[in-house]
Amino acid sequence: MESLFTLLVFAVFILLLRMFRVIPMRALAVRERLGAFRGVLQPGFHFIVPFIDRIAYIHDSREQVIDIPKQRCITRDNVEVDVDGVVYLKVTDAQKASYGITNYNAAVISLAQTTMRSEIGKLNLDDTFRERDKINDKIVHEIDKASEPWGIKFIRYEIRSIDPSTNMLNTMEKQMEAERQKRADITLAQGDKQARINVSEGEKRSAINISEGEKQKRINEAEGRSREITLVANASALGLKQIASAIQKPGGMRAVKMRIVEQFLEEFGNVLAKSKLSVVPGKIAELQSYFQGLSTLTENTAPQKSSTPSATATTTKGGKA
Repeated sequence: MESLFTLLVFAVFILLLRMFRVIPMRALAVRERLGAFRGVLQPGFHFIVPFIDRIAYIHDSREQVIDIPKQRCITRDNVEVDVDGVVYLKVTDAQKASYGITNYNAAVISLAQTTMRSEIGKLNLDDTFRERDKINDKIVHEIDKASEPWGIKFIRYEIRSIDPSTNMLNTMEKQMEAERQKRADITLAQGDKQARINVSEGEKRSAINISEGEKQKRINEAEGRSREITLVANASALGLKQIASAIQKPGGMRAVKMRIVEQFLEEFGNVLAKSKLSVVPGKIAELQSYFQGLSTLTENTAPQKSSTPSATATTTKGGKA
């Protein structure tokens, strides 16, 4: 009797478990009634009819990450590269994900690989490295369009790595080295060119400055000589003017003649002092007349301070002479 009661309690417990189901927050459950699709159970507490209804599929409603295995692709310029990636997707329709395809994970991997090979084959090797974002967007667009009947929404696709073959890597490295050497040579040539330009510009500027300095120096010297000549000429003119004015006064002409005789005697004395030879005037006979003229000029220009007998004595002395 106790065994029967225990079996009855156990059967009721199993029945209750089959009648009430709790769907977790992250899941979407597909309910079937007698093998036919009945509906999609959202997260929460649900009642189902035992032995008639059943939970056929449970799908994760969160965003899923699926790795795309590495595969070999051929670019448009016939270069073999190994490409792998990762795809992000989300189940949006549990009914289509359950009945539209057997295994959407395997289908997604195959479709991503096929689309990736197709897109890589349209590009050169250099473009595959430069245009990753465009390749990712194109693959997402193509996969999303093809997987619409599966109830799957593709969020994004990312190429993880693009690995050329070993021979191609060696070739690319040599090409990069040659390109760097080319850039270095160009940089050095441009630097040498700029240095030559700077030196020539400096020499040109220096020559211009020197010529400008010489020009200004000559201008200043010319202006100085011109001013000097002008001052000398003005002074000479003023002196001549004063001399002419003095000559016109009484006794002026006699003073001029006296000054001439004095200068003659002074210069003649300088010549005699510096010369090692005896210098005698060419007209030595006229020397007496020079001294007589000098004494006469001195007597006439001297102040008339002496008395008349004195002047008579001077005249008598001159007659004896």
